[in-house]
Amino acid sequence: MIEAGLGMLFWHWWVLGFALIVVEVLTPGTFCFWVGLAAFATGAIAWAFPALALPAQIVLFALLSLAAVALWFRLRPLRTPNADDNGLNQRGRRYVGRVLVLSEAIVNGIGQVRLEDTVWRVAGPDLPRGSRVRVTGSEGATLRVEAVSEQAH
Repeated sequence: MIEAGLGMLFWHWWVLGFALIVVEVLTPGTFCFWVGLAAFATGAIAWAFPALALPAQIVLFALLSLAAVALWFRLRPLRTPNADDNGLNQRGRRYVGRVLVLSEAIVNGIGQVRLEDTVWRVAGPDLPRGSRVRVTGSEGATLRVEAVSEQAH
């Protein structure tokens, strides 16, 4: 593939770039994609400047790879601090702040409310049936509630 005295031909870099893109498709992540783009760019420059020696091409490829990976770090979406706390599979969290009416009294800290088509277990201060409560949080299938004063509505 490498001819004596000529170094790598431009299409060798394009084959390397294509191979890196294929590796990217077959494996998770995005690292090989950016290095593959650097290989394509190196091939384009080697095509434009055919007298470019192999050591110069390798240095160029290394610099373009570093620049491409730096660009990847710059462009990739940043994770939010609460990325792991997105509420997935935590249906009760969407009810925080809602005011509900107890369908069963809260006795010893546990009661029930009817919400949409589901009966939810609630935890909070002891209150009689029919009391208005506000959802303050959720723990699994239990909604945390607090009493709502009658003057609030």
